[in-house]
Amino acid sequence: MANESIIKLFEGKQVRIVWDEEQEKHYFSIVDIVQVLTESVDATAYWRKLKQRLKEDGNETVTNCHALKLPAADGKKRMTDVADLQGIFRVIQSIPSKKAEPVKQWLAQLGEQRIDQMIDPELTFQMAVEDYRRQGYSDKWINERMRSIEMRKELTDEWHRAGIREQKDFAILTNVLTQAWSGMTTGEYKRHKGLTKENLRDNMTNIELALNTLAEVAATELSRERNPKGMMQTRKTAKEGGDVARSARADIESRLGHSVISSARASDYIRPIEETTAQELPLEDIEEEKK
Repeated sequence: MANESIIKLFEGKQVRIVWDEEQEKHYFSIVDIVQVLTESVDATAYWRKLKQRLKEDGNETVTNCHALKLPAADGKKRMTDVADLQGIFRVIQSIPSKKAEPVKQWLAQLGEQRIDQMIDPELTFQMAVEDYRRQGYSDKWINERMRSIEMRKELTDEWHRAGIREQKDFAILTNVLTQAWSGMTTGEYKRHKGLTKENLRDNMTNIELALNTLAEVAATELSRERNPKGMMQTRKTAKEGGDVARSARADIESRLGHSVISSARASDYIRPIEETTAQELPLEDIEEEKK
């Protein structure tokens, strides 16, 4: 199962969702839906009791649901009961709640949005723009961020062409590139900004984002020109791409008279989120639960 994990908000409450690319369907955290419907102080206990009752009644909702690792409140991934859209509707029908119909409409809308995005991928970018705008980012920053997403995709495609397959190797190459221009690995950079689970790029200033994009564009073009094979050669082009941005950084810092590497994060320079309707939150760099 190729899983794309996201978090959506319904009336300010988080609902964890996984998109299964093979089956082309969403899987929803059951306990999160239970929390939305019941506002229980212990939604896990509520679902445990409901699950037992459904099982005793022979309800197939229980037998059809399965568990996936989803991010918990502490940032680690833990096994969580999930169900597809059909299963979630059955759970909703089992819980008396005045929010049942609004939740059903919201879930149906999510499914429709995903289908629309698959037909027209440009909609994904349009929705991302609206989400960033609702969160208070400036249009200038959003435009730069959208370009950085496109450039990042071109870079990872190039790394994949060079034979990079493992997620850990993509992370290593990203660290090499980031450290070359910023002097910090992505982990160190996040700590510098006081981040934990948040997306690093979503918390970069305009100039930091521009430099990071320059590094990725340079690494992509160097890779296309030199046609590296395997991790060792690809790592070299990643560093060289970062070196290009490091030179640009040194030039602008000499003109400004100060470092452009900032400890500021998004919450320091954008207005608070006011809208509590559904929006997507990044789940990048979530620490895997130690075995």
